[in-house]
Amino acid sequence: MQYIQVTFSFTAIEEYQQDLLISDLAEIGYNTFEDTENGFAAFIDFDSYKKENLADVLARYEGEFESNYTITEIAAENWNEEWEKNFEPLIIDDQCYVRATFHQPQPQYQYEIVIDPKMAFGTGHHQTTTMMMQYILSTDVAGKTVLDMGCGTGILAILASKKGASSLVAIDNDEVCYQSTLENSALNQISNITAACGGKEMIPAQPFEVILANINRNILLDQMEVYASVLTAGGSIFFSGFYESPDLDMIKAECEKFQIRYIDHKKIGEWVAARFKKD
Repeated sequence: MQYIQVTFSFTAIEEYQQDLLISDLAEIGYNTFEDTENGFAAFIDFDSYKKENLADVLARYEGEFESNYTITEIAAENWNEEWEKNFEPLIIDDQCYVRATFHQPQPQYQYEIVIDPKMAFGTGHHQTTTMMMQYILSTDVAGKTVLDMGCGTGILAILASKKGASSLVAIDNDEVCYQSTLENSALNQISNITAACGGKEMIPAQPFEVILANINRNILLDQMEVYASVLTAGGSIFFSGFYESPDLDMIKAECEKFQIRYIDHKKIGEWVAARFKKD
């Protein structure tokens, strides 16, 4: 598979502006982002790239900051070379160590996750994934059924499995993410994750005691009714992939329609992760 890499450089930009731009790019199909010295690179599969969509997003920021960008075609087989140059091990709350296959194990940490991204979103380095992992680490998921929507590399489902979840379903609408979840489950010797490629139509009609959904605001709002139909009474649901304002209030309002109650939220930069519970 071929990908398009759009590399942005900025002379001056606020962190929140860059985060907003990344969020808007994710809305039109960009699924992987990599920091660079002067900005960031965004990746999208070749068939999904449309220059007019990129132009529309950038037009929203006209006059707010100055930027330049270059567009490069990149072959999938070259992706590992790109991220291996920059992938550093990650430690979450002194409990979970996330590494690639070429890093040395660190057995002093309670949980170790080996991740091979292969263009799939979710190595733990992005703020949304980090906060979702923090929630999992502080939540008792032992013996529980878990749904991971927008699973990316499968990292959240893998952590929940390592914490004792009984069975897990991981769903993403990107074929690369689906394959990545299968491969990373095998890398981590996880056998109780069922992966599927698709959207809300792939959610099985079975009860889940925990739902993880790290996607974006519009998709979360669209899928809320389905989440509510499969989440057990007393079950927990964790959301991320959006901003505090106005997104969090919009998600709270939608959850209230289905007796899903807001508990609390975390924030890193402009990104938010939130915990809810079904009454």
